[in-house]
Amino acid sequence: MAVRGAFQRQLRDLQSDVLELGNMVAKAIDRSIEALKTRDTEAARQIIADDHNIDHKRYDIEEQCLRLIATQQPMAGDLRTIITALHIVSELERMGDHAEGIAKINLMMGQQPLLKPLIDVPRMAQKAQDMLGRSLDAFLTKDMAAAKQIIEEDDEVDALYDQVYRELVTFMIEDPRTITRATHLLWVAHNLERIADRVTNICERVVFYATGKREDLEVSRY
Repeated sequence: MAVRGAFQRQLRDLQSDVLELGNMVAKAIDRSIEALKTRDTEAARQIIADDHNIDHKRYDIEEQCLRLIATQQPMAGDLRTIITALHIVSELERMGDHAEGIAKINLMMGQQPLLKPLIDVPRMAQKAQDMLGRSLDAFLTKDMAAAKQIIEEDDEVDALYDQVYRELVTFMIEDPRTITRATHLLWVAHNLERIADRVTNICERVVFYATGKREDLEVSRY
């Protein structure tokens, strides 16, 4: 019984570590957009440097998962907890790469001012961060309904991306001198759109975690 109790504590520690990594990623996303808005290249460099912390945290969690599998030989629901954590940290690490990508774009822009005030791009970031936080809550609580709802909300991020795309293409057409600056902002928006897509991947895994069944969850394009 004592062994079982210790194992359950280890599983809770694993979940806490996954949440910690999620918080690190959410902060990286927030910092990357704020640095872009203020054209703070020093902050962008720091975000890039800090990405190794996200990478190391992911690898530490993976090692933790492998140790639990090797030493505890978990079955059924406990094994799904560990496997789900492995999938989630992989998605989180890639989201960190997208945040790092935004910081690198900021540096690529050099001293150039923003083509336009950022409105929809921060909205994309805010929505993606909200979805991310709630997806991790759904993981903790095995909330299948919440996970499915978050998947549906990916349409909102896609709609914002399409709006950014149309607006920036209009700038390019009207004044070809804006092409480079508009392209940089398109890359930023694409990174945010991919972050939201990775959140939906987490939610699909949460549904499997909660039910033990693989569901084909189609994401509509509004």
